[in-house]
Amino acid sequence: MARIRRKKRRSSVEDYFSIECLMGGLFLSASFFFLCVAVLDPDEGYREKHRRHGGAAVSVERIAGNDIGIDDDGGGGGGGVNNTTSNQRGDQKKNLSSIAAVDKNNEHEPAVTVEEAVAVFEDFLTELYRRLKGEKEGESNYHIVHGIYHDVTVEKLLPFDEHYQKHMPQRRNDNSIFLSIASYRDENCVNTITQAYAKSLQPNNLNVGLVQQNCVRDCMSGVLQNGEVEHSEPDEDCYQVFCDSEIGKPHCEANRVRVLKVEESASLGPYTARYFASKLWNGESWFMQIDSHSTFSHHWDDASVEMLRKAPSEKPVISHYPPASEDIDFETAAEFPAPRMCDATFESTEFESQIVRLGESKEWDRKRLDVPRFAPFVAAGYFVAHADFLKDVPFDPFLPWIFMGEEIIMSARLWTHGYDIFSPTHSVVGHMYVRRNKPKYWESVERFLWQGVDSLVQALVLNRIKYLLGYPESARDVVWPKTVYTAVENYGMGNVRAVEDYMKMVGLDPVRKEVWMTDWCRTGQPPDHAKDVAYLYDTEESRFIRGAKLHIEYGE
Repeated sequence: MARIRRKKRRSSVEDYFSIECLMGGLFLSASFFFLCVAVLDPDEGYREKHRRHGGAAVSVERIAGNDIGIDDDGGGGGGGVNNTTSNQRGDQKKNLSSIAAVDKNNEHEPAVTVEEAVAVFEDFLTELYRRLKGEKEGESNYHIVHGIYHDVTVEKLLPFDEHYQKHMPQRRNDNSIFLSIASYRDENCVNTITQAYAKSLQPNNLNVGLVQQNCVRDCMSGVLQNGEVEHSEPDEDCYQVFCDSEIGKPHCEANRVRVLKVEESASLGPYTARYFASKLWNGESWFMQIDSHSTFSHHWDDASVEMLRKAPSEKPVISHYPPASEDIDFETAAEFPAPRMCDATFESTEFESQIVRLGESKEWDRKRLDVPRFAPFVAAGYFVAHADFLKDVPFDPFLPWIFMGEEIIMSARLWTHGYDIFSPTHSVVGHMYVRRNKPKYWESVERFLWQGVDSLVQALVLNRIKYLLGYPESARDVVWPKTVYTAVENYGMGNVRAVEDYMKMVGLDPVRKEVWMTDWCRTGQPPDHAKDVAYLYDTEESRFIRGAKLHIEYGE
C-alpha cells in the first residue's frame, strides 16, 4: 500500500468589522459603497528592480519590530524574467496603473508579462503587511485581519486578475511544460528542481515557476521532539543555488526558471503561493503542479503528457497523492498501476470546520492499463493538465492562510467546468511526506500574526469554499461578514455540470455530512457520466477485481 499524503493542521473594510450586527444596515451600505469605489492604483509602491538570473525577490519584514520593505539584494547581469532596465520597469508601472481603465473590448492589448505580475505581487504584499503592522499594536481580531486582507486584495489583486484573464499569454503548441512549485523553507527544494531537469526527456522544454518562501534573518527551527523551537540559520536560497549550479545555470539564463521570493513572515499559505505561481506561467503547453519535496522517474515529463493524451476525455487532468519517495523504485513502479484516491471524509476538528479531507491513495488495481482510470479528486502535490485550465479555472486570490480545502474546491471546480479527473497509469513522481523537525507553515504562521488569529481567519475563509460546495451553514444569508464572498462568481463552479452531481458522484453529502463509498473508483470503472468509454476498462482482469472487491466490502 502506498504511503499517503496526510495534511495536518493545528490547531478595514477597517474597524467596522467589529461593529457587526449592531450596525448591520449601516455596515451593508458602507460595504456596498466601498466595493463600488475600490479601484486599483498600482502606481503607488511598485518596485523597480532586477536581479541576476531574473529572480524577483519579495522580502517583507516581520510585522512585529522591523520596518516593512522590499529586500533588493541583487542586481546585475544575466538573462531572466526580471532582466529589465529601470526605464522598462517604469513603463510596466505605467501600463499597470491603467488596468482599471482598460477598454474591455480592446483585443490588441498586449499579454500580461511575468514581470508585470511580479510587480503586482510585490506591491500587494508590501501594502498588506504595512497595514497589518499598523494594526499590530491596537486591539484587533480575526475579522480585522481578514478585512485588511480583503481590502488590499480588492485594491491590488482583483483588478489585476480581471485584466489578466482577458490578456493572458498565448498558449504555445510546442509541448513545453510549466512546473509550478510552492516552497516553504524547504531544504529539498534545490534537489527537487535539479531532479526535474536531470530526469526530464526534454529539459529545454521545461519551465519552472517557483514561489520561494524563506526565512532570511532571525530564523527559528521547526518544532523539535521536545515541542520546543530554537534559533536556526537562514534558509538556503533554492533559486540562487540552483541557478549557480552546473545544471541550473543554462536554464536560468534562458529564462526557464522564474521566481517570486517571499520572506517567511509574508507567507499566506500554500494555496495563495500556488495562486502566485500560476501567474508565472508564460504560455507553456502543459501545466504541472508539485510540492518542493518531490522526486522524479526517468522521463517523467514525457510520461505525464502521454497519460493526458491517452485519457478518454477532451479535458483530462491527471492527479493523485504520489507514493512516498523512500518507498518507491521508479523502474519497478513503471510496470504496476499507480495508487488512486477514491475516498474522502468531513474533517471533525473545530478549526477545520468540517471541510472535506481527501483520503489516502491506495493500490486498488492489479494490472496496469495504458489508459488512465477515472478518479474523483485532484491532489495538490501532483496534477497535470492542459494549460487552458488556467483560464477556465483560475486560482482564487481570496483564500489566504488556508491549508485544508484547496483540493476539494479545485476538484469540484474542474469537474463542473467539464474537466475529467484521472489517476496516473503509473507513478512518475514521489513525495517526501516526513520532514521531522523542519519548519512547517502551520507551525510558524502565528508568530507573525496574533496568537489564535490564524485558525479563526481560516475558519472564516473556509466558508467561501463551503458555500460553493453546498454547505447550508455557509450560505450567504448566514455568514458574516459578506466580504467572504467578494467576487466569488469569478472563481466559482462551471456551468457544464452541476456541483450537486459532482458531490453525489464522489460520495459526499454536505448537508448531512455523510459519506458513501464510490464503488466505480474502487473497481476502476468510469463514473455514470462516462459509461460510453467503459469498454476501455472492461477486461477479464477488471471483472474479476470488481467481483472480488464487492465481495470483500459487502460480504456477498
